[in-house]
Amino acid sequence: MLAGMVSQVPNRPVRSYPASLVDNVQAGSSSLAAAASRRMETDLPWVSGLGAADRSWLGIVAQEALARFAAWLRDPAAASTSPTEIFRAAPRSLAGAVSLQQTVAATRLIVEVVEERAVELVGAEHEHLLREAVLVYSREVAFTAAEVYANAAETRGAWDARLESFAVDAIVRGAPDETLRSRVSTLGWTGNGPALGLVGIAPNQHAAEFSAELRSAARHLTPDALIGLQGDRVIVVIGHTDSPGRVARSLAPTFESGPVVIGPEVRGISEAGRSVRAAMAGMLAVPAWGKAPTPVLADDLLPERMLNGDPLARHMLIEKLYLPLTAAGPTLVETLEEYIEQGHSLEGAARELFVHPNTVRYRLRRIAQVVGWDPTDSREGYVLRTALAVGRLADAAGASGRPGG
Repeated sequence: MLAGMVSQVPNRPVRSYPASLVDNVQAGSSSLAAAASRRMETDLPWVSGLGAADRSWLGIVAQEALARFAAWLRDPAAASTSPTEIFRAAPRSLAGAVSLQQTVAATRLIVEVVEERAVELVGAEHEHLLREAVLVYSREVAFTAAEVYANAAETRGAWDARLESFAVDAIVRGAPDETLRSRVSTLGWTGNGPALGLVGIAPNQHAAEFSAELRSAARHLTPDALIGLQGDRVIVVIGHTDSPGRVARSLAPTFESGPVVIGPEVRGISEAGRSVRAAMAGMLAVPAWGKAPTPVLADDLLPERMLNGDPLARHMLIEKLYLPLTAAGPTLVETLEEYIEQGHSLEGAARELFVHPNTVRYRLRRIAQVVGWDPTDSREGYVLRTALAVGRLADAAGASGRPGG
C-alpha cells in the first residue's frame, strides 16, 4: 500500500468474458464495495482498532479493488487494470497500520462477497465464469500485496540502518545524554544496564551485507545492539545484558580477518562513547603488539595506546595503576621495579633487596591484589612497567591531570 514502490505485475492471459457479465459486474461494483466494507467491520476484529482515517482508506482500497476488477474483466491486458494500481490509492502510512496478513484477510473477504453475490450479479449462467475470474484476479492481488510489503520492508530496513549509523556516530562523538537516549530509543534500545563497544574490520567488498549479518547475530544474543560503519571499521554497541563482554566475545568470530577490540564495560548507553572510543584507539594501536589475541581488550592495549598518543590510556595507566600502587607504599614499588630489572627473577630481586625470595613472592601477590595486574605475567608486567614510567613522568612534570575522554 505504498505509492510509487510497486513494479508492474503482468496478468496471465485469461479467456474473454461475455460483455453482459462485464457490464453487470461493473454496474454492481459500488454495492459490492459497500457490502465488503460492512463485512470488514463485522468479520475482521482488527478493523475496529484502526483510526477513522485508516478505516476510510481501507474502504477506498476495497472500492478500488472491485472497480479495477471490473475493468480487468473488460480488458485484462490494459496497464490501468493491473492489481498494482489498487495499492496506489492508499497513503504510505496505511502499510504501517495494516499488516500483510491483514491485507490478505481483507482480500479473501472481498472474494467471498463477490462469490456470495455471483448469481445475483451475473445470473446462474455466468456464475462459474465470475468465480473463475475473481480467483485469478485475487491471486494477482495477493502477489502484488506481498511485493508491496516486501519493498516497504526493504526501504524501512535501509532507513533504519541509516538511523542506526547516525546513533552510533552520536555515541562515538559523545552526544548529550538526552539526545543520545532519544536516538537509540527510536531504534528499540530498551536497557538501562551496562554497555560496551566492540570494533572490528568489515570485508572489503561486502561491508553492508556483513553488517546485516552481524546485526542479526547480535540481536539473537541481546535485544540491545547497534551496528555502525565508519570506513572499513564496524562499530558494535552492546547492552541489555548482565554480561556484554560475553556477548562481544561471542560475536568476535563473526569477523573473519583483522583484529577485534572490545572496549571496557560502562554503566550504560550514556557512557558507551567512552567504551567505543577506547576500542577505536585500541584498533589503531594493536599492530604494535605482534601477538595480540583476537579478540583483545582495549584495556590490555594501554601501553600501545599510550605510545600512540591516546590520552585516555595515559590517564588509565596513572589513575588505575600508578597511583594505587604508590599509595600502597614504596616497598611494593621498589619490589616491582627490581623484579622487572632482574628479568622477572625472584632470586635476583631477593638478592638486590636483601630479603627472602618468598618475601618477594608475597609482595608481588600483593601488587596483583592492589592493581589487578600480575607482575609475574610477562605481558601484565610490561603494562605495570609502562605505568611506572608514565606516572613518574607525570610526577616530574608536576601534575597527572585527568584528560578528557
